[in-house]
Amino acid sequence: MSKPSSLPLLPWLPTFFLFAHLFHASLADLGTASQYSPPYTPTECYGGDATQFPSSNFFAAAGEGIWDNGAACGRQYLISCINSVLPRACKHGETIQIKIVDRAQTALSKPTKEGTTMVLSNAALAAIADPNAPSLNIDFRQV
Repeated sequence: MSKPSSLPLLPWLPTFFLFAHLFHASLADLGTASQYSPPYTPTECYGGDATQFPSSNFFAAAGEGIWDNGAACGRQYLISCINSVLPRACKHGETIQIKIVDRAQTALSKPTKEGTTMVLSNAALAAIADPNAPSLNIDFRQV
């Protein structure tokens, strides 16, 4: 008895690779973001420690969906704006890296919209969208 040949599958390989390329799984999640203004301290993660903030001032407070009982503290995310209720608010093609330093629910400053995935610092939101946008739909991925 001879072994079955794998040659009959060869004609299907290009089709397989085409579909694998077109329908690859995204590593990012979709969420929402709003912004908050100073004062940013004390934070739930680091209290009054001024060294908690990255030099870029791109940081955020975690919404309950990603807070994870405080495990979100220090996590870094790549985020970009998808759209907003404010027309043409997004700076398409802009992606920034933010650091979670606080919990949105207990932040000293209140966000422009409650219940979002992340509440971005003024600098972080302005880097990816019009700062007048009350909230954004975002693409985010932990790094």
